[in-house]
Amino acid sequence: MDKMMDKMTEKFVEKVENLVDRHGKLEEDLNELRSQWQVLKRRKIDVNSRIEVEVHSGHVVKEEVKGWLEDVQKIEQDVQDVEERRGTVPYYKRANLDKLVREKIDVVKRIQERGIFEGGLGIARAPACGTRIRTENLEGEISTKDEIWEHLMGNEVGMIGVCGIGGVGKTTIMKHVNNDLLMGSRFQKVIWVTVSYPLKVLELQKKIALALDRTLPEDKEEMMRAAALMEILGEVRFVLILDDVWDNFSLSDVGIPKPTPQNGCKVVITSRTAQVCNYLGCKIVKVQPLSAEESLNLFLSRVGHDVLQVTGLEEILKLIVEECAGLPLAIVVIAGGMKGEGEPNIVEWRNALNDLRQRVKSVNDMEEEIFRRLRFSYDRLRNLEIKKCFLYCSLFREDYEFVRERLIEGCIDEGLIHESEKRQDAYDRSDVFLNRLEKNCLLEKTVDYFSDEVFKMHDVVRDMAIKSIGPEVGYMIKAGKKLTEVPNEHEWTIDLNKVSLMDNYISEIPVGLTPKCPTLSTLILSNNPLTEIPESFFENMSGLKVLDLSGTNIEALPSSISKLEYLSALRLRGCERLNCLPSLEKLVALKKLDLRCAAIEVVPQGMEMLVRLEYLDLFSEYLEEIPTEILSKLSSLQCLVARNDWDSASVKINLEEVARLRKLEILECNLGNMQDFNYLLREFKNFQSFIAYQLLVGTKMDHRFDINNRNYKCRLIISECDIGEECIVLPDKLRHLRIHKCKNIRSSLNKTALLENATELGVCIISDCEETEYVVELDSSFSSSCKPVLDKLEHLCLWDLPRLWALVRVEGVATPPHVFSNLKTLHIKGCSRMRKLLPPKPLQAFQNIEVIMVADCEQMEEIIASSDLNASSSEKFTFTFPKLRRLWLSRLPQLKSICSAKGVMVCDSIEEISIANCLELKRIPVQLPLLDDGQLSPPPRLSLISINKESKEWWESVVEWDHPNAKNILQPFVKY
Repeated sequence: MDKMMDKMTEKFVEKVENLVDRHGKLEEDLNELRSQWQVLKRRKIDVNSRIEVEVHSGHVVKEEVKGWLEDVQKIEQDVQDVEERRGTVPYYKRANLDKLVREKIDVVKRIQERGIFEGGLGIARAPACGTRIRTENLEGEISTKDEIWEHLMGNEVGMIGVCGIGGVGKTTIMKHVNNDLLMGSRFQKVIWVTVSYPLKVLELQKKIALALDRTLPEDKEEMMRAAALMEILGEVRFVLILDDVWDNFSLSDVGIPKPTPQNGCKVVITSRTAQVCNYLGCKIVKVQPLSAEESLNLFLSRVGHDVLQVTGLEEILKLIVEECAGLPLAIVVIAGGMKGEGEPNIVEWRNALNDLRQRVKSVNDMEEEIFRRLRFSYDRLRNLEIKKCFLYCSLFREDYEFVRERLIEGCIDEGLIHESEKRQDAYDRSDVFLNRLEKNCLLEKTVDYFSDEVFKMHDVVRDMAIKSIGPEVGYMIKAGKKLTEVPNEHEWTIDLNKVSLMDNYISEIPVGLTPKCPTLSTLILSNNPLTEIPESFFENMSGLKVLDLSGTNIEALPSSISKLEYLSALRLRGCERLNCLPSLEKLVALKKLDLRCAAIEVVPQGMEMLVRLEYLDLFSEYLEEIPTEILSKLSSLQCLVARNDWDSASVKINLEEVARLRKLEILECNLGNMQDFNYLLREFKNFQSFIAYQLLVGTKMDHRFDINNRNYKCRLIISECDIGEECIVLPDKLRHLRIHKCKNIRSSLNKTALLENATELGVCIISDCEETEYVVELDSSFSSSCKPVLDKLEHLCLWDLPRLWALVRVEGVATPPHVFSNLKTLHIKGCSRMRKLLPPKPLQAFQNIEVIMVADCEQMEEIIASSDLNASSSEKFTFTFPKLRRLWLSRLPQLKSICSAKGVMVCDSIEEISIANCLELKRIPVQLPLLDDGQLSPPPRLSLISINKESKEWWESVVEWDHPNAKNILQPFVKY
């Protein structure tokens, strides 16, 4: 008992001594904690400074670093808590506090060790999103571009104004800056908007929102829209480039946040006037003309260096370049005109030099000098028809985008093309004109939002054209001038020839206004909120030939229009309230009647009397039929559109009357069944001589997912037809084929017996065909002549095919041909039976694929099938898709792999990966590129990895990567 008491006493004494010892060390340990915390605090300051530098360089902070900073903040609070407890803790508990202090010292030291970050604090930010703009090599202006770039990359300047006279190269420089910004990562979004005159706030807001893939509330007042846009832009670090600004405006009124060092945003405007730039508080960058050497290099790049081989021509060439005064636009346009002269001839060039000198010397005004230089190139067109075509383009508002076909049709309406028996001949001749204008740099060819080819006229070239026309030749051009009223009666002079008032805000024409314009041939009032036209307005326009009221709000036309006996083109496209037309029987000269998307329910009275009519567009949601005995009298028709939208009831027409229209070259109509289609196919000899056709066979159809590209002018859509045992014969020139809800189609393209006729097939859409199991079957009966057709196919869409097994079925063929070698987009949706998308071995057939979209396929297990691969092999399989830009996988509950576990996908062109509700997928096999130093890099064009919010946990915790750093490298691109 005594021994036990001694041991207890000994332990108690030892414990007391230990507590006394710890109590004595509390102050010493607190000082150690304070010292270690100061070290950590200084490291935190250093890390924050490094973060600021890396973010400024376009990097995003690593998640590891963010976590470290959170731990520092937490331990800081713990240290403060210890300090507070030190003053209030009882004496007998101070030993316990010392124990806590020692623990915090260890935590602080561990955090210090983690805060070294030898690999850096940030990861390269995703490259900026925006639109790459097609441009020529920049000749000169490098110093100006560098100055702009310096301001963009620095923190001191937020608003940059690029100023200079018209044609000096402001827009060209900024196009290059735009493209360079897209290669960097300092900004998240690069937005390009062409503003032009006059500035329209609503239009500017819409363009900015569209560039961000967002929409603004149209029914709200201007202030509310500005607030909405301000909020949208506040989410991203942007560069906003506003090209060709003429008017003063307020950033806040539009909804553009003011650029500051804190938000890191920039706004760049280009303008001919420094006054606008000063109003907005811009740092002005003046664009100077090119040097003599730069001018010569630019000129030679356009006419070709071969001209220097002609004896005696070099000196003349230098003098011509000198007359261009260093203005890139003048150099390009004049060089284009000289190149169009054919083989270089010293006499011709000497005459050109003298002519150019005379023009420039005759004026002193700088703007006038520019116009005279450009006018020189216009005059050298020589061909009067080409000149008229060019001047016709000036009737449209600034920066108008001319779709090729619409521009050609406009030239035909104006009578600028010699009359021809065939519309194809007029199209061909117009093509020659447009190509000549493009080569002479008087028109610029580009691509619009829908990937359609369009033409634009440089604003300075347009100014030259208008100046060249002048009022003395009877043109009044006030397109896009913010007019709210039509010009006063005294402006409607007796010698007017053409008047363009398009794209204004004219809502009414005053009663009693009766312009005395007997020689007026063209009147364009399109895209005005015009509701009514007085009876008196047309009374003294007896010579009117072209009247364009497209896109207005008129509900009826005045009866006085019937007196326009020379009227040859009446354009009423998009007049959505127009449901009443007077009798047209007296308009015997009418060649074009365009009522597309008007509200007419019956054909206009007296239309059967229009025996010279060549173009009739009756595309309407409300029109039910064209009565018999009308079309048969319109024997001159070259273009007939008699249909409505895909999902509306068909417009009934008499096919026998259509078949008798032997001059027809463009046809759009609804056909009741396959018998009707085959009848027209025979009558028009497979549509061999047609420019375009759109044939809708069968009942109405859902068209929400249709590919709408104007390049596909020849379409055949077959909906809810029983194909039966017969095969479908495809017409010539077919570009777009859709088969919808058709029966008896097991292999869709095998049902087209004459597939070889469709040598231009670009789009194939198969939807809601319950019996379709394959797209094509490759067997002994497959015609070798069909392979080239399938190889030209660009877009394949398969929607809601419940029995579809595979794209291709091979049977009885030792070496099956590879098909789909030119396929660009592959869309698979709602094919619930399909398990594997692409076969692994003939993937070389998909080397041009750009977009793969797979959605709502319940049993889809693999994107690239692995069943044919050697599972026992240790070799890695590489699947290369050199042009793949977008990979979208959505709602695939059984998807377990994109490719084999041993496979990797090489797709260096990838821009976007989107995955939603594919929770069984464990691995993303995209191979990341290696830099020269051996470090992994994101794919160079990657801009977005979209993961829906429901899949966030799956993405962060389930997905495996072939490389441990891959997830961190790609994290900046992820958006939930």
